[in-house]
Amino acid sequence: MKALVARPDFRRLIVGQTASAFGDWLATVAFMALVLDLTESSTAVAGILVLRLAPTMVAGPVATRLVQRLDRRRLMLAMDLARAGVITVVPFVDALWWVYLWAFVLEVASLVFLPARDASIPDLVDGSSEGLELANGLVLASSYVTIPLGAGAFGAVSALAPSGTGVAAIGPAFFFDAFTFLVSFEMIRRITSIRSQAVTDAATSEGSFGDAFRIPLVRAVLPATAAAALGIGALFSLGIVFIRDVLGASNTQFGLLVALFGVGAGAGIGLLRWTGARGMIAIRFAVLVQGSVISLMSLSPNLALTFLGAVAFGGGAAASLAAGMSFLQSRLDGQALVLAFTGFHVVIRAALALAAVGAGIAADLLSDVQWPGFGRLEPARLVLFFSGIVVVIGAALARPGLARAEMEAT
Repeated sequence: MKALVARPDFRRLIVGQTASAFGDWLATVAFMALVLDLTESSTAVAGILVLRLAPTMVAGPVATRLVQRLDRRRLMLAMDLARAGVITVVPFVDALWWVYLWAFVLEVASLVFLPARDASIPDLVDGSSEGLELANGLVLASSYVTIPLGAGAFGAVSALAPSGTGVAAIGPAFFFDAFTFLVSFEMIRRITSIRSQAVTDAATSEGSFGDAFRIPLVRAVLPATAAAALGIGALFSLGIVFIRDVLGASNTQFGLLVALFGVGAGAGIGLLRWTGARGMIAIRFAVLVQGSVISLMSLSPNLALTFLGAVAFGGGAAASLAAGMSFLQSRLDGQALVLAFTGFHVVIRAALALAAVGAGIAADLLSDVQWPGFGRLEPARLVLFFSGIVVVIGAALARPGLARAEMEAT
C-alpha cells in the first residue's frame, strides 16, 4: 500500500476523490431530507434518487462517445467544473421541480466523469492484478469511508438548526459540495500520467455503447453487481422513512445510520483485501450477505440493531462493487475497459433507480399488515424485507453464468 500511495499522481486522485465524495455524501443526504421536508412523501424521496440516476439510459451512449473521443483527464476536469456549478444553484429556489432538475443534470455529469476516472486507474498503478485491486479498494474506500464524515456533517447541520426546514436549513450543504468538486478539479489538474488513450482508440477501434454488453465478462459481472445495487437503492430510498417514521428517530440519527454504512464499507474492503478473495466467488458471496442483512434489518425493533445491520450492509455492498471493478480491470484493457466501465456505471445506476422508485411507490401504496410471529409490520419494513429477498435470489440465480465466465476469462 505504501508503494501505491507514494505514487504522486495516484495520491492526487485519492485526495481529490476523497474530498469530492465527502461533499457528495453530505449533499445526497441533504437532497433526501430536503425533499422529505417539501413533500412528506416516500415516493418523492425515491424520486430524488431516480432523477440522479435516470440519466443513465439517455447519457450512457453519450458518455461512451465522450470517454472514447476525448482526453480522459480533460474530460474529468470539465465534469468537475460543471458539477460545482450545478450544485451551487440548488439552494436558490425552494421548489421540488427545481431540486429534481439539478439532481438530474448533476448525475449526467457524474456519468461522464466516472468511466473516465475508472478507466484511468491502470495508468496510475503498476498494472498488476494486486495493484489494481488495492487501487480500486482505495478509490472505493475514498467514497465509502467519507460517508461517516459527510453524514455526520449533515447531522451537525440539523442539530445546529433544529427548528429549520427546507433550503434555508440545508443550503450550506450544497455550497460545501461545490467547493469539494473544485478540490477534485485541482488535484486532477496536477496529474500527468493519464495517457490520451481515448483519442488513440477512437481513431482505430471505436465501439458503441451496446458493445459493452457483448463482452462476456461484463455480462457475467453485471447481474450480481446489479443485484447489489437493487439493495442499495431500496435501503437508501426508504432509509430516512424507516428511521424517522417507523423507529421515531431524528435527522441526526439518520445521518448516523448513513455514517455506519461507511464504517461497514471500509471494513468490507479491508476484509476483502485481507482474505485475498477475488473474482466471481467474492462478488456473489458479498451480494448474498448484503441481501440477507437488508431483510434482517427490516425486522429490527430498535435503533441499536438497525445500526449494527448498517455496518454489515455497508461491508457487503462495498466488497461486491470493489471485487467487480477489480475483476474487470484485471482482465480487460484499452477500449474494452472503457466500454466495460461505461456499462458498469449505467447498469448500477439503472438498478439503483429502479429499486428507489419501486420501493418508494410500494411503501406509499401498502398498508400495515399483521405478520404471525412479528406483529404489526409497517409498509417500509415490508418493502425492505422483500427487497433483501430479491437481492439474495438475484445473487443465487447468477451463480452458473458467473462460474462459466470466470473459467473462460482465466
